[in-house]
Amino acid sequence: MVIIENTLHFHIDVPTVVAIGKFDGIHKGHMEIIRRMLPYKKQGLATAVVTFAKSPASVLAQSGVSADAGDAGGKVLTTSREKRKIFAELGIDYYIELPFDEEVMHIRAEAFVKQILVERMRMHVIVCGADCRFGYLGEGNTESLRRIGAELDFETVVADKVFYEGEAISSSLIRRELSAGHIEKANAMLMRPYLFYGEVVHGRQIGRTLGMPTVNLIPEHEKLLPPSGVYYSRVTHMGQEYRAITNLGAKPTIVGEKPLVGVESYMYGFHEEIYGDFLYVSLYHYVREEMKFADVDALKEQMQRDIAAGKEWHRENL
Repeated sequence: MVIIENTLHFHIDVPTVVAIGKFDGIHKGHMEIIRRMLPYKKQGLATAVVTFAKSPASVLAQSGVSADAGDAGGKVLTTSREKRKIFAELGIDYYIELPFDEEVMHIRAEAFVKQILVERMRMHVIVCGADCRFGYLGEGNTESLRRIGAELDFETVVADKVFYEGEAISSSLIRRELSAGHIEKANAMLMRPYLFYGEVVHGRQIGRTLGMPTVNLIPEHEKLLPPSGVYYSRVTHMGQEYRAITNLGAKPTIVGEKPLVGVESYMYGFHEEIYGDFLYVSLYHYVREEMKFADVDALKEQMQRDIAAGKEWHRENL
């Protein structure tokens, strides 16, 4: 996958089918858009996803413009690094991450389509959701695309909304469910379970001293964190999936200068050292709140109970 980032001055030399949006979460609504794009590859069009380096809501808020309440706090379901990894795995050919700055924010809808999508990207087809908005103050929509397409000779394909329990799936809805700790509901709307993708870093190695070595990731600062606690999970490393149990949050039992906030996972029976490797941690089921124990022995006993219960849960569910 070719990555183009932080510039408006680029050119793609092959005809494309394009999707535009924040793609936060890459949920089942987004996947309907991708599904509608892929057949055009057989017609010789390269697939291109256009998104933004920053959350449009956070930039709008800094400019004093009202933004979607679902983006409050500037936290995202899917970081830029995670989007790139996922779209590459989906077979997208071009990933364009525009700088959502003052210049981009003030581009009128028709100019955005003509100058960026058609002239720079040789767009022949655009696929979007029914509520697609683009251009200055979101003035552009699906009707705009159809009108401009008739003038500039490109096709507009509008993907159907996807629903869950009677509500249209959206990043805001998923964000709300995650923040409430409803991990199963959030996962039901996502293309894949809520995940963290990152580099394995050194932790305090307490698990190793207890005979239960763990792998640690540090979430990127803009990543939305579900409630802290213990989750049943799966870890994907080098294409191999491992059943696991994951602690999300600080480590309150171990006293230190500063609480370490991270994603710490015990992969059943896994004892390799993989520092520096990149992996996915996918959360499936919330088990309990994070707890503070009287001492390390009490922590070890609880970890053993959690692991035993986790293995049983995984046998029955994953």
